[in-house]
Order: sequence, then structure tokens, then C-alpha cells
Amino acid sequence: MKLKQSLFAALIAGVAFGTAQAQTKWDMPTPYPDSNFHTKNVKQFAADVKAASGGKLEIVVHSNASLIKHPEIKRAVQTGQVNIGQILISVLANENAIFAFDSNPFLAPNYAQAKKLLHAARPYVEKRLDAQGIKVLMAVPWPPQGLYTKKPLNSTSDLKGVKFRTYNPNTSEFAKQMGAIPTTVQVPEIPQAFLTGLVDAMITSGATGVDTQAWDYLKYYTDTEAFLPFNFVLVNKAAFAKLDPALQKQVVDIAAKAEAQGWAASAENNEGYKKTMASHGIIVKKPNAKLAAELSAIGKIMAKQWVEKAGPDAQAILNEFN
Repeated sequence: MKLKQSLFAALIAGVAFGTAQAQTKWDMPTPYPDSNFHTKNVKQFAADVKAASGGKLEIVVHSNASLIKHPEIKRAVQTGQVNIGQILISVLANENAIFAFDSNPFLAPNYAQAKKLLHAARPYVEKRLDAQGIKVLMAVPWPPQGLYTKKPLNSTSDLKGVKFRTYNPNTSEFAKQMGAIPTTVQVPEIPQAFLTGLVDAMITSGATGVDTQAWDYLKYYTDTEAFLPFNFVLVNKAAFAKLDPALQKQVVDIAAKAEAQGWAASAENNEGYKKTMASHGIIVKKPNAKLAAELSAIGKIMAKQWVEKAGPDAQAILNEFN
């Protein structure tokens, strides 16, 4: 009888252990609201992983910086505080300038060129993250960046002394080059920052303009198509290594599918965002010749500065891109 009881207990323990081993949960912070196409894309990725793995791996997406603030997400993944996360890769530029490859104004201002730039830069970015225990799963661009202002914008001189919302080191430098005053504000705080006078202008995509209902706090969108910054999905290498090989392959394959879907959603929604803003009263226009020339000149200065900061790898990226 005791033997049967022991065998039964061992069987139950084995089943419980097997279930625990078979079911893995990863928390995934992202800085953006549920309405944002990046958030929708990673939520679909998470759902596809759960379905394909038969529930072996569940990825729980925590949107709108509700779990971890944007600047802290990479560190959280690196240390294992969370196993996976989504970040704007250029927020890491203070750590290493190579991470700002995507934020040089007018270097790669459309989707075709952004894809070419990513192809050139990705090995260098992945090498640095790999050395820190991080694996890259996907990279998806935002729509091209434009300038949001409360008053008409005809020249960079119109922004001199204006408090300018920035989100990475390169946009801060961009503001300085125009004579504006850079002020870092994360996406969830944008409306409040404008309404309280903390900032009066910004550069960001139509997606963020719609997400934050820019028509409530400003009037003009100048469609400069300056650059397409990238969101990367990062995973802790040690956590990834604990998955069985078949599940690892599923995650990588589903991430590749999600990356392609993210690119398509970014491009498809780009014009729609501008139409939505216009329908709410924002005046959407292209930059005039004077402004375009001034911004292009700033772009050339910043690209040179980037190479000086990032060194030979940056030059190698530009050589391949060009």
C-alpha cells in the first residue's frame, strides 16, 4: 500500500513538474498605448506564439509604460527583470552612438531606404546587444517623422527659443541645431506637456499624433519625412535558451512574420494618420523650399557628428548603405 502511495505521489509530482516546465510566462513591457500599431503588432505576436506553442509560452504585453518606463526597458530585459520588451532603439544612443543609426535626419527618409539602412546597421546593433545578453527578435519602423507646432513653420528660425519635445539624444541635437530648447517627454505625457506649456513643438510620426490626439493641443503638422526610427523587440538570451529548440524556432519564425506585418502596418497607416489629423482640424502641409533646405543641411551636420561619435562601425554602415 505504501509503495502504491509513493508511486502515486511521485506520479502527481511528476505531472506538476512537467506542467510547470511546459508552461512559461514572459511579461513584455512596451511604452505605447493599446491603440498604437506597434502595440497591436506585438499583441498579435504574443497571441500567435501562445497558439503555436499550445500554451507552452505565454507572453503578456503591458502597454503604455504601465509595467516599466521606456528608458528602463532595455536594462530590465538585460537583467532578467522581464524576459522580453519593446523599445525605440535610439533611446540607447547615450550608451553607444551606434544605436542612433536610424535617427539621422534625411539620411533614409522613406521605407525603401529605411529597410536598406536597417540591413546595413542590424549586424552592428545585434553584436552589441548580444554581448549584453540580449537577442533581437524584430525591428519595425515608425512612419516618417514630421514637425508639430502651434504656429505656422516656414523656417527653422521660427523654432528658435521654442521648448521642443524630444525622445532620444538625436532629436535633442536636432532641436539644438534649430535653436530650439530640447525637453525629453515620454509618449504618455505628451498631451499634458503641451497643455501645461512644458513644450510647444515636437518631431514625431503621425501615429503618435493620432495616439495622443494632437489636435487638442496644437494646430500645424509639417510633413518633413525626416527619418523612420525603429522599435526593436528584445529578449533575454538566457530566458530564450531555456526554451526547447522547437519552441525557440517557433518564436523566431513568428517574430519574422510579425516584423513583416509591422512594416506593412506602418506604411499602410502613414497616410491615414495624416488624414485623421486633418479631419480634426490640424493643418497638414509639406515644408517650403527654405525650410527643406535648412533641415537638409542640419541632417548632413548630424550624420557627420554621428560618425565621429560612433566610429568605424558607423562609417561601415554608411558605406554599405550608400
